[in-house]
Amino acid sequence: MIWDRRTLLRLAGGGATLAALQPLTPAWAHTGSHGVGPTLESLNGPDIALTVGHSPFRLGERTGHAVTVNGALPAPLIRLREGQNVRLSVTNTLDEDTSIHWHGLLLPFQMDGVPGISFPGIRPRETFVYEFPIRQSGTYWYHSHSGLQEAMGHFGPMIIDPAERDPIAFDREHVIVLSDWSFLHPHEILRRLKVSPGYFNQQRTTVAGLLSGADRMGVSERRMWAGMRMDPRDISDVTGATYTYLVNGHGPDDNWTGIFTPGERVRLRIINAAAMTNFNVRIPDLAMTVVQADGENVRPIEVDEFQIAVAETYDVIVTPPDDRAYTIVSEAVDRSGMGRATLAPRLGMSAAIPPVREIPNLTMRDMGMDMGGMDHGAAMGHGAMDHGAMNMRDRARA
Repeated sequence: MIWDRRTLLRLAGGGATLAALQPLTPAWAHTGSHGVGPTLESLNGPDIALTVGHSPFRLGERTGHAVTVNGALPAPLIRLREGQNVRLSVTNTLDEDTSIHWHGLLLPFQMDGVPGISFPGIRPRETFVYEFPIRQSGTYWYHSHSGLQEAMGHFGPMIIDPAERDPIAFDREHVIVLSDWSFLHPHEILRRLKVSPGYFNQQRTTVAGLLSGADRMGVSERRMWAGMRMDPRDISDVTGATYTYLVNGHGPDDNWTGIFTPGERVRLRIINAAAMTNFNVRIPDLAMTVVQADGENVRPIEVDEFQIAVAETYDVIVTPPDDRAYTIVSEAVDRSGMGRATLAPRLGMSAAIPPVREIPNLTMRDMGMDMGGMDHGAAMGHGAMDHGAMNMRDRARA
């Protein structure tokens, strides 16, 4: 089902129920996604048809407006194989230009999908055919490079299976697409940021926090930040004050669930498709072994947590030993909220959800200003940052 703006207005004017405006989600993103081995339901083959259009998106009791591919948020999973050729016909039903950029793929520049650089874009009611050979394997994703459509839901996962046997052994896999969603239109978000860069930061240090010690900063440190006219909690431009953090298009209360059988090696293909948010990912009581980063196999390393930036992908292996549920936590780097999903042997199960952790304070090292004990106030001089005095090694390490 493809929704355009006129259809939405006609439904709203006719008193359509919210049930009629339920979004369509691809099968792979449904709760209870099984995904045994490489058999995830997906779009595949040499010819794939995609349609970009308007769709309703419901989260909790509210329904908003999304830009989607094939009416789904996230967009359909595209599954290909290394060595094949693919033709992706993309039809634009919007009243504005659109595009699809195949993030991380090696392809002819004309097929890269960046308007004004590699091609002119896809005009309203036109179809553009992307055609290229698949020269690699791994976990990737695709998204719009037109306007702010990506922030409105125009993104989806892409998995490319290796031509030969996959060197990463696993019994089951789940695709985990992380994203951020606001009912505030992204153009309005941008406008408010231009008016006030800290508009969405509701976690700033305060006088009350200074007096009570809750801000964990002394007077001298506060004075130093004030002298630089900077905010030690300016971590994310857009925060949980307006964003809800999603997993496969599901909010924290939806409890998206991926199934496993105890003892299985489960591969989680984690994609950060957020518009603005970096996440810290962890599964309490369950170690993760990172086996791939941005589509490239890496030497396996076991971690309890990792940080995933916007547009990055990480593949991890987990082996849940017990017949119990585990919570997948994707916590915003500024601790203003989290996405939540569940790994469980059966539907309807859930595990304890940890509280959002303490709000972090940036330090001078984070700002590239760790200068071996130098008097930072003197180094700043009249509140102006002396970039030339930065210790570049520490800056890079930070």
